[in-house]
Amino acid sequence: MTTTQPRYPEATIEADAKVPIIRITRDFRGSVSQLMRAHTDPELFVRWVGPDAITSRIIEWDVRNGGSWRYVSEHDGQEYGFRGCFHTVADDKIVQTFTFEGMPDEVSLETLWFDDLGDGTTRLRAQSLCDSFQARDGWLASGMEAGVAEGYAALDRMLAAGEL
Repeated sequence: MTTTQPRYPEATIEADAKVPIIRITRDFRGSVSQLMRAHTDPELFVRWVGPDAITSRIIEWDVRNGGSWRYVSEHDGQEYGFRGCFHTVADDKIVQTFTFEGMPDEVSLETLWFDDLGDGTTRLRAQSLCDSFQARDGWLASGMEAGVAEGYAALDRMLAAGEL
């Protein structure tokens, strides 16, 4: 990590060499409750998720232990569906499955932790356990890095504007 503070801090994205896991770490100027709300309120979620070039709409969003979710993103006239189940929704943690409907056999188990750093900053740690190294590497090659960076920059703007 650099010693200069970028306008929007960069997310660290790492692929584990021994297990088909992707780990993402990113700090935000906002509280744990604000970040949880951004991830669980469907109206807020669709405003920041993914790359800038897409628009998303919620089809189903039942945020509770055992609930399910589905949203559709549109880019250049094409629609892409995503779905999963919320296994655990706690004050500072979400455990869910994630499936891109274009690859329905590739299901990942995602855990998101929201760590209060004590100075008005929250560290988001996300881990996605994929079915295989091939699936994991496919996600990494899909442009997910741009989607993560642009989505989190949008979330930064929402936090700075007091929209959470």
